[in-house]
Amino acid sequence: MTTTHNPQLTIHNSQLTTHLHLTHTFNLKKVYFIPGLGADSRSFNFLDLSFCEPQFVQWLRPNANETLETYALRLFESINDETATIVGLSFGGMLATEIAKIHPQTKVILISSAKTYKEIPGYLRFWRHVPVYKFVTKNSMRMGKLVLTILGAKGKEQKLLQLQILQSSNPTFTRWAMDAIVNWRNETVPENVIHIHGTNDKLLPFRNVKAHHVIEKGEHVLVMDRAEELSSVLKHLITR
Repeated sequence: MTTTHNPQLTIHNSQLTTHLHLTHTFNLKKVYFIPGLGADSRSFNFLDLSFCEPQFVQWLRPNANETLETYALRLFESINDETATIVGLSFGGMLATEIAKIHPQTKVILISSAKTYKEIPGYLRFWRHVPVYKFVTKNSMRMGKLVLTILGAKGKEQKLLQLQILQSSNPTFTRWAMDAIVNWRNETVPENVIHIHGTNDKLLPFRNVKAHHVIEKGEHVLVMDRAEELSSVLKHLITR
């Protein structure tokens, strides 16, 4: 028995596959990611974000004496979507909380962050009175190995990336951001905020926060050391 190949059918199937792929791509939800202090989009490299269309928010140059609140509102101008889904990491989560307060139709997800100043540990809040962070320089930013244990990066690949991020941080921005954090006095927890936190977080200890989703044994760098589990949680929260 001879099998006849139908070239028209092959072309049709190929076009259908391409159409379905493009339709799937166009239907992906835009999700805006705000990285942690001094970091950038590389912080999210270990996550599987295939379920969305990630948009990585770029830092703005802070104005003189600018507060965390006013900076957050300026940052939102680059998003400009009242129903946006925003994922904030660490410092980025604090900024996202301020956005959520002013834009209640947004959906905000915090990772390894704090919703209020009371969730920030006392030693960081003490820096408000003893601002040692004002002495941060480019050379001190290169001493990244000293903070790797606190951040919780594990394995050669994670540690290398975290060191590269720390070493490329802008010390001027870091000094401003630390000042903004220690002077942040927010006590409002917006209803449109969902908080994900790891139980082994050393920078923002788990005992200080009230998280909606808990990652057991997760470090501060959940986006790296528990990337698979976190990706699953994000997919569930964003696509449901």
